[in-house]
Amino acid sequence: MLKMAVLVSGGGTNLQAIIDAIENGQIKDAEISVVISNNPGVYALERAAKHGIDAVTLSPKTFENRAAFNDALLETVQSYNVDLVVLAGCLVIIPEKMVDAFPNRIINIHPALIPSFCGTGYYGLKVHEAALARGVKLTGATVHFVDKGTDSGPIILQKAVAVQEDDTPEILQRRVMEEAEWVIMPEAIRLIAAGRVEVVDGKVHIKES
Repeated sequence: MLKMAVLVSGGGTNLQAIIDAIENGQIKDAEISVVISNNPGVYALERAAKHGIDAVTLSPKTFENRAAFNDALLETVQSYNVDLVVLAGCLVIIPEKMVDAFPNRIINIHPALIPSFCGTGYYGLKVHEAALARGVKLTGATVHFVDKGTDSGPIILQKAVAVQEDDTPEILQRRVMEEAEWVIMPEAIRLIAAGRVEVVDGKVHIKES
C-alpha cells in the first residue's frame, strides 16, 4: 500500500481528483495518510476531513523562522511514514532536507509543458498569463519529480491543452486543470503505486504492466 502525504495551499481541486481516483478504483493500493496546508481555513482541508483524512495546518507565520517551519514540515510528513509526497497546488518551497529525505519520492503538478513557463516566478495564474502573452497555441500540464531546483526534476507525465483565441488567463487555467492536471496527476500516482515508474539517468522510464 502506497501511503501519501498531500501538500496543498488552496482549494484542493487536484486533491479532489486524487481522492476520486482512489475511491473509484482507478488508483489501487494507495491511500492518502494526511493532507497538510500552509494556509489555515482553505477548502482543501475540508475536502480531506469529509473523506476521513487527517488534515493538518502548518503555517510559516506561526514559526519564529523558516528553518523552524521546514523542520516541523519534515517531521510532520515523516511522522505518517509515507512513501510519497504529493504537491497538489502547494505554493511552499520544499526545503532541501525534505528532498534529501524523499529522493524521487516527491511529485509536483505544474500548469504548463515544462520546460516552457516554469521555474522561479511561474506559479498559479502567472503561468497562464505568460502563455497567453507569448501567443502559444498549445499549453498543458506536467507531473514531475521534485529535486533541488525549481520545476527541474525528472518529468513523469505531460498532457497538452489547446489555447483558444478568446482565452483569458482564468479560462485557460480552468481548461488546463480540467483537461490535463486532473487527468495526469491521478495517473502518475496510479503508475507509481503499481511500481511502474523508475528514474534512470535522470529520466523517467515507465515500465510495461
